[in-house]
Amino acid sequence: MTNHEITIQFKEYSTLFELSETYRSLCDKAVKAMGNSHSPYSKFRVGAALLLESGKILHGSNQENVAYPSGLCAERVALFNWGANHPDDPIIAMAVTAQTDAFEITHPVPSCGACLQVMAECEKQQGRAIEVILFCSNGTARVINGVSSFLPFLFFEERLNG
Repeated sequence: MTNHEITIQFKEYSTLFELSETYRSLCDKAVKAMGNSHSPYSKFRVGAALLLESGKILHGSNQENVAYPSGLCAERVALFNWGANHPDDPIIAMAVTAQTDAFEITHPVPSCGACLQVMAECEKQQGRAIEVILFCSNGTARVINGVSSFLPFLFFEERLNG
């Protein structure tokens, strides 16, 4: 048996004002995107905003459906928009935030495993990591460089590429 250890690095900010102007603006766009959340069942609203290399911003919000699991998370809405409409304009960063009226969110909410796997596919497609900014209403933010910091054992099977 061989014992292995995995470590990750990320930056944590106590306030959004510590972020660059570009990333603060991207966070504002994620909050705005959250306003389009369709979450009548969970009442858990999520917004995402992608910054593309061209400077274009793409938005996504969670979209629930009474026929579970037909809905989509905000991250996948934004990432699929990118893949369908802007695949030649690399994603530089993605900001994600969440809010609910049921309780106060005090720490940034990470993306689910399905969203991370889609993010990994996008990173592979564009040939570089996406910087992910997770933040919450109290101003705490975490900046993580690349999906492998979230999901070190990504699913990729090269033989599926034909």
